[in-house]
Amino acid sequence: MTFGVGKLRQLLRLPVRCLFAGAFAALTFVLAAPAAWSFPWSIDMYRGPAIQPLEVAPRVMPAGTMPVKGGMPPMSREEMTVKLKNPLQPTAANLKHGEFLFMTDCAPCHGDNGRGKGPVAHLLRVPPADLAMGLSKALPDGYIYGTIRNGGIAMPSYDDIMSSHERWQVVLFVRHLQQEAAQKTASK
Repeated sequence: MTFGVGKLRQLLRLPVRCLFAGAFAALTFVLAAPAAWSFPWSIDMYRGPAIQPLEVAPRVMPAGTMPVKGGMPPMSREEMTVKLKNPLQPTAANLKHGEFLFMTDCAPCHGDNGRGKGPVAHLLRVPPADLAMGLSKALPDGYIYGTIRNGGIAMPSYDDIMSSHERWQVVLFVRHLQQEAAQKTASK
């Protein structure tokens, strides 16, 4: 198969033409892209309502103030053990809601009766604590509350999942489980 000189020149010009076409496309893309950001109706989130770098946050809170919704300051479980007391009374409504929260969030690991034998307990490396008997009975309410809020060795934190009021309701229900377990043990 032989090529003439004209055909050979055409074949050599093809890569050069492709190179020029690619360079033109890249140059067009680079020069045209910033223009899209300049439209005020652009919805590409280049500049959104969020605070931009080096801008001052709107409505800076004065020093020493707390938000209206409050919230607890950061505390360790040990600090909560000493400083916090359960503000709720073991009313039927508090116990019922505490039971609902316990069955929803705690029972998968700790079991319905709090003995640490929930349906997923066998999957965990560290077995869940027995909340109804043993050491848990001697722990102050603040310690149990702190464990729910901050988590434990293998237990996740429920700070974002439960409000402070709900955590105290769970503590009330745990105490109720402990009383039931003690009554069952005493009756045997």
